[in-house]
Amino acid sequence: MMRAFAVTIGLAALVGLTACSDDRGLMNLRSTSAGPDEFAILPTRPLAMPPDLAVLPAPTPGDGNITDPTPVADAVGALGGNPAALNDRGIGAADQPLVAHAGRRGTDPAIRTELAQADADRRSRSGRRLFERLFGTNVYMRTYQPMRMDAQTEQDRWQRAGAQTPSAPPRPGN
Repeated sequence: MMRAFAVTIGLAALVGLTACSDDRGLMNLRSTSAGPDEFAILPTRPLAMPPDLAVLPAPTPGDGNITDPTPVADAVGALGGNPAALNDRGIGAADQPLVAHAGRRGTDPAIRTELAQADADRRSRSGRRLFERLFGTNVYMRTYQPMRMDAQTEQDRWQRAGAQTPSAPPRPGN
């Protein structure tokens, strides 16, 4: 009787201690705070005076203005590219043939929705275990484990085929 009581107390203490852990892992993307979302804040550019007030651009209702953020063009410029070479979809002139080739058989505008639904269906079939439900973890890594690619094996396969490959981290244990 006393041993069963000790085991019960020990298990309760173990569950209580694991509940205190604040490390929810990389794949748990739920916010735990009631504060503002720092990624929702978009700073705009500061207002600037045009060089010549006599030649002001005509207003374009509904169109953007020079203080609106342009994150793609800003990133291209910060990385040394030419933001003026981007087309209306944010694709640089050098990358337009690649994008055209990739979409040569057509594209599906609803692909993100379809993939999100397929992912949700697959993870729901994997089922959630009791501790995953209790502690807010997810089944993503366990669900996709069979599809995981081993980078070292894949690099070896390409090198044996004669392809030039970039360097990779050393194998564990080497």
